[in-house]
Amino acid sequence: MTNKAFIVNKTDEGKFISGIDEIKIPTIGENEVLIKVSYSSLNFKDALSSVGNPGVTRNFPHVTGIDVAGVIQASNASDFKKGDEVLVTGYDMGMNSDGGHQSFVKVPASWVVKKPFEITDKEIMTYGTAGLTAGLSVNELLNNGVTPESGEILVTGATGGVGSITVSILSKLGFDIVAISGKEDKIPFLKELGAKEVILRKDFDVENKKPMNRERFAGVIDTVGGNILAEALKVLKYDGVATCCGLTSSFELNTNVFPFILRGARLIGIDSVECKIEKKIAVWNKLANEFSIDSLTEITNEITLEDLPEAYKALLDGKAVGRYVVKI
Repeated sequence: MTNKAFIVNKTDEGKFISGIDEIKIPTIGENEVLIKVSYSSLNFKDALSSVGNPGVTRNFPHVTGIDVAGVIQASNASDFKKGDEVLVTGYDMGMNSDGGHQSFVKVPASWVVKKPFEITDKEIMTYGTAGLTAGLSVNELLNNGVTPESGEILVTGATGGVGSITVSILSKLGFDIVAISGKEDKIPFLKELGAKEVILRKDFDVENKKPMNRERFAGVIDTVGGNILAEALKVLKYDGVATCCGLTSSFELNTNVFPFILRGARLIGIDSVECKIEKKIAVWNKLANEFSIDSLTEITNEITLEDLPEAYKALLDGKAVGRYVVKI
C-alpha cells in the first residue's frame, strides 16, 4: 500500500512550496487509529496552512486537511475496530498534526466520530467543518428559543462554506432568511438555496455611529466578524440571538452595550474545533437527518489532490463559492 499525500514544505530560505508525493503510512500508537481516507474537504484554514500561516501551522513538512472521512484500517483503541466508518473534524488535525489530504491518516481515537449510517462519506465531507459549524450555529438559535415565527434570520458571508450551508439548513427548517454577500453575481445562487432577500456587503458594511438601529432580525448567524457583525447587533430584535464563528472581515469587534442591556441581545461564540465530542456527535446526527439539505450537489465542487493549488488560490483570493470536497 502507498500513501499519496499533498505536502507543504518550508525551504531553507523560509519559502513554502507544496505538491503531491508518496510518504510512509503512519504507525499508530496507544489509543490511536489509522484511517483509510475516502474523502476530505477544503476550508479556509487549510488554505492558510498551505502558505505557511504561523497561526495555523508551524511544523513542516506538513499534510493539509482538517476534515476526513473513511474506514478504520487499524486500531489500538477499544472503541473502534477495523472496518468502522468514521469521520474526524477539528482538534489539531491538519494544523500541526498531518491532515486528511493523504491516503492514510493517524489520529487519536478521542477525535473520532462514527459516521451516521444515513449519510455517505462524500456527503459528510461536503458538510465538513463548515457544515458542523453551520449546524452548531443553527442549534444555538433553536436552543435559545428562536423559531420561524420569531422573524427573519440574517446570514453573513452567505456564499462561503458555512454561510451557504447555513442558508440551506434554515430554509429547510422554514425560516425567512436574509443573506449578505459581496458577490452580486451569486444572488440567484443564494435565492436558489432559500434566501428570501440578498443584501450586498457594500450596502451593509457601512460604519454607523448610532448605537442601535430599527429592530429587524430575530437572529443573526455571522461568519465574517468585524463591522458587519457590529452593525448586525444593532438591528437585532428584542431577545434576539447572534452567533459568530469567523473573522474573514476582521477579528476586531467595535460595538456598544445598548443592544445587550436595552434589547436583551445575546451573542454566542461558535467553536467547532475543540467543542466536546458529544456536541459534535449530536450535530452530525442532525446533519444526517433533520438538518440534511437537498442542495448539497448545488454547493459542492468535487476535486482531487491535484486540484488543491488552484482551489487554495480561490479560497485565499475570496473567489470560492460553496464547498470543495476532495476525493482521495
